[in-house]
Parts: sequence; C-alpha cells; structure tokens
Amino acid sequence: MTQTTAPAPPAAVLSQRFAQRAQRYLTRAAVILILAASGYWLISSFVDNPVLFTSSAVAGLQNGALFALIALGYTLVYGIIELINFAHGDLFMLSTMVAGFFITSFFGVTVSGASFLGWVMFLAALVGCMVFGASVNVAIEFVAYRRLRKAPKLAPLITAVGMSFTLLFFGLFFGGSAPTSNWASLLPQGALDLGGVRVEYKFFVIIAVAVPILLLMSWIVTQTRTGKAMRAVAQDQDAARLMGINVNRIISFTFGLGGALAGVAGIMYQQVIGTTRYDLGFQFGLIAFTAAVLGGIGNLTGAVLGGVLIGLVKGLNDGVGLGQAWSQTVVFTILILFMVFRPTGLLGQTVGEKV
Repeated sequence: MTQTTAPAPPAAVLSQRFAQRAQRYLTRAAVILILAASGYWLISSFVDNPVLFTSSAVAGLQNGALFALIALGYTLVYGIIELINFAHGDLFMLSTMVAGFFITSFFGVTVSGASFLGWVMFLAALVGCMVFGASVNVAIEFVAYRRLRKAPKLAPLITAVGMSFTLLFFGLFFGGSAPTSNWASLLPQGALDLGGVRVEYKFFVIIAVAVPILLLMSWIVTQTRTGKAMRAVAQDQDAARLMGINVNRIISFTFGLGGALAGVAGIMYQQVIGTTRYDLGFQFGLIAFTAAVLGGIGNLTGAVLGGVLIGLVKGLNDGVGLGQAWSQTVVFTILILFMVFRPTGLLGQTVGEKV
C-alpha cells in the first residue's frame, strides 16, 4: 500500500504562523515588562515612604468603592440591552444633591457628627436616595430608551448622551454653577492613627455600606429567580418572551437596580467628601465607565474589581506618583494598555455578536 504524505503548507501560511507566534511573544514580553516596572515602582514607593504610601492606598480604596458602585450601574444595563447609559453619571450627581437636601433641608441637620438619631436619619436618607435614583432611571428607560430597542445602536447611544445633558441641566438649575459645600455630615468625624497612617472613620462606614450592597447585587443577579430572568433576557430577548418572561419588566427592574446604586454612591460621596457640583457626574461617570470596561463590561465582579483598581491607581498616583494633575492621564493610559493587550477587560469574555 502506497502511503501518501500531506503537502507542505505554502510559504504564505508559514509566514503568517510565524508572524502570529512572534506577536504573541512580543505581547507577553511587553506585559511582563509593564508588570515588572509597576512592581518596582510600588515597592520603591513603599520603601521610600511607607506611611504616605499606605495613606494613599486607603484613600484610593475609599474612592474605589464609590467607583465600583457607579460602575455596577453601567455594567448592569449594558449586560441586559448592550446600552452604555451615559446619563448614569449625572444621575449620581443629582443623587448627591438629593442627599444634601434630605439631610440639611428636610431633617434640618446643620452640625456634623454621629449620634443614634443621626444614624436613623442617615439610613432614611440612604433609602430615599436609592428610591430617587431607581425612579429616575426607570423613568428614563420608559421615556427615552424603550422605543429604541430595535433601532440602530447609534440611536439609543445619542439618546443616552442627550439624557446626560438633560440631567446636567437639572443639576445646574437646582444646584447652581458653584460647588456646594455647606452640607452637614451624619457620619463619625475624626480618624484612627495606625502607626502614623491616618484612617478616617468615614472610610470604615463607606466600606461597611458598599460591600454588603455589592454582595446583595451579585446575589440578586446570580441566585434569585429575577436574576435568572435578567440573564435570560441578556442572552436572547425573544426566547425569554417565549419562556413567559416579561422583558419590559425585567429591563425596568435592571434600570431600577442601577439607579439605586447611583443613589447609594451619591449619598456616600456627599457624606464623605462633603461637596458637590453640577458637572461632578461627568468626571465620576467617565472614571466609573472606565472601571466597568477595565473589569469587563457586563461582568459584575469585573466592575467591582475595575473600580477598586482604578481607585488604588488614582490614590497612589495622587499621593506618591505624578500628582493629581496627571491622574486622568495615568488612568486612561492604563485603560489603553489593557484594551491593547486584553480587549475584553480583566474578567470579560469574547462572545459572538447577537443577531
């Protein structure tokens, strides 16, 4: 029996394989080089001034928790209908103003400090901000986005930008163009001194509020019946309808969850930072959206991870790096590098386009 041998691949195929292999090696080498340089900078910064380094990291974690709360709202909506809701950052801005109204005007608190009655007021204001954020977000979905689900993707995207400017106008109308900083805080004042590192009591409060809420959101999406319906709608809306799922209700519920998270982030920012401004949503919304993309847009855990990482990077850069003037440059440089080497983000997965 004559044994035939397979023909050798042509030179063009061999050249393509060699180029792909060389590209993989270069990518790995670049990643290793970047990680090594980052590790060297972190270690040297810690050795030079461990107190300043740790203080900057604590401040970064505090901001990272806020970024994670806002980023979850972005990633929830995108995971369901693949829409980047640019109005989400401005909803966060309005929530900071509503929080100040609840605490200063409605409850009449003028002096900062913690008390039993103050904690009751804080919880009431927290619920009020969550209800406000959820209601506004559901209304936006019903009025602006629902009729555009079958439209080309550019139409809802432009509508989201328009809604962002609309909410920005409301913030300018009710809050004015100047920063507002005359609001009292119901959170404990002062700080702990841990080996020279000053950790404010507010840091523990924001972590104590953010972590359970983030875990609750994850539990709702992954363990509850509504969460299963959300994942079904994200996979295929038509198939979900055939299974008896009310798609409109599930999408509205998702927008409500995202708005409630914006409300939580709003009151925590107002109570921890103490100031707000009508254009605050642009900066924080952009950073939170960057966190969602960095972690893997549509992935809840990725949004939290991305928010914490960006918070740490921003805090360390402000404290022991290039300074606040370079914060935006550093954050978006890191995003660009990640998108070049890992377009799907840290925890994102490559999926086929829905048709």
